[in-house]
Amino acid sequence: MADYREMWKDLGMDLETHDLLCEVLPVAFTDVYLSQKNRPEGMGYYDFVVSEIHGVRPAELIEAQKNGKKVFGSFCIFVPDEVIFAADAIATGLCGGSQFWVPGGEKVLPTNTCPLIKASVGARLDRTCPFFRIADMYIGETTCDGKKKAWEILKEDVPMYVMDLPQMKRRKDYKAWAEEITALKDKVEEFTGNKVDAEKLAASIKLINDKRRALQRLSNFRKNKNIPISGKDVLLISQIAFYDDPTRFTQMTNALCDELDKRVEEGISVFPKGTKRILLAGTPLAIPNWKLHNIVETTGGAVVCEEMCTGTRYFENLVEEGRDTFEGQVEALAERYMNINCACFTPNEARIDDIKRLVKEYDIDGVIDVNLKFCNLYDTEGFLVERALKEAGIPVLGIETDYTDADAQQLRTRIGAFIEMLG
Repeated sequence: MADYREMWKDLGMDLETHDLLCEVLPVAFTDVYLSQKNRPEGMGYYDFVVSEIHGVRPAELIEAQKNGKKVFGSFCIFVPDEVIFAADAIATGLCGGSQFWVPGGEKVLPTNTCPLIKASVGARLDRTCPFFRIADMYIGETTCDGKKKAWEILKEDVPMYVMDLPQMKRRKDYKAWAEEITALKDKVEEFTGNKVDAEKLAASIKLINDKRRALQRLSNFRKNKNIPISGKDVLLISQIAFYDDPTRFTQMTNALCDELDKRVEEGISVFPKGTKRILLAGTPLAIPNWKLHNIVETTGGAVVCEEMCTGTRYFENLVEEGRDTFEGQVEALAERYMNINCACFTPNEARIDDIKRLVKEYDIDGVIDVNLKFCNLYDTEGFLVERALKEAGIPVLGIETDYTDADAQQLRTRIGAFIEMLG
């Protein structure tokens, strides 16, 4: 990484503590990613992004701020980036995926809070992540009780706006979410001083849809018998999608897909023939949480699909384009986002149907149902998911984990036994 210490200092970061993170991340990335054989050349871009993760993109955001743009940070795929970009602002993802930030979160949150929330709060309060320092405003949402209380703590340190996500999917709930999107538009307009009209919103809908199309195209390669890219690499790309410039990300991902087209034509696979095809379902895996993919893919399996917020829930389904009124566009946004099947909804049979569909589409041999420790939503719903998959004759393994490596060997043993059973 180039020298960004002056930039970090200007952001008020704790440089001494941040140096410790900068020492650990390259080693972890080398072990998990650069040790892979036969990777597509196009992965070089994403490797570069990670090598400069706290440098290049933060510098771009700061330069945009100098030119009058506002930066909004969000923690959930329900926050519609389209509205933010339509106001000539920038959206960036903020979820923390590292154990490094968890102790900072535990200073103000109960220990039995999920690591994603603790890491996200710790990254801000301990001043060890530039993205958390740069964002002018955070946008939260009411997907779980832990987050709702975390927002109350964060708002003491940074401007915070919270969207009220309905917990059911009745017609009136779709209408309520459309009203929340309109209210977000009003807040963003007020904060930026820029108006959002139908023409600008149409352009940003296409901008974000194009990113989704690129990710859909990438995901479809994993349906091939010869898998041209590892699950670890696709996870990394999905994680980078949350904060990279959307136009550049779309271009680079489509360029990678052009390379994968040739690999498919030549029958190139990064896995040996007969490798068991695994679907991961459940809680999101925010950067740099690569533990499970690494364990699966170094224990005889291939992760070919993620039914997660850092997976299909993020890019499946497009916002309908072509509506020429603001009201129609907001309705289209509400329809698209309310069709995300998060565990926060009740009833939630549609999520089980999604997993079964993905099992067929990706020719899955077995499902690993993942729960981040203390996430009551996905942990409780895991009972229903796993029962339904067993009844459908789909092999499933339920696991609970956190961001530490303390359970790595136990997980390797359990996952290895599960994959061996599939054979």
